[in-house]
Amino acid sequence: MCICVNCHYVDRCTTYHAVETQHQQPHLTDTPTFEAIEPTINVNIRQDGEFIEMEWDVVGCASFQAEMGKWAKLRPGELVPT
Repeated sequence: MCICVNCHYVDRCTTYHAVETQHQQPHLTDTPTFEAIEPTINVNIRQDGEFIEMEWDVVGCASFQAEMGKWAKLRPGELVPT
């Protein structure tokens, strides 16, 4: 699971914006202004026949500042990305 969903900077982070793009999800912001320091991203690749799925998850970041439930506060009622 992406640690970004519980990060204070999720709604303005360029790294999370890139993850949203890779997952073809709506952006929390169209103009992120925060550059994460040393983000670590795991990319899981799955193939099902001719279909290839890539899942990107930020698993570490020197800029991470915990704010539990930050993503959920920004998108009330929506399922938190896993």
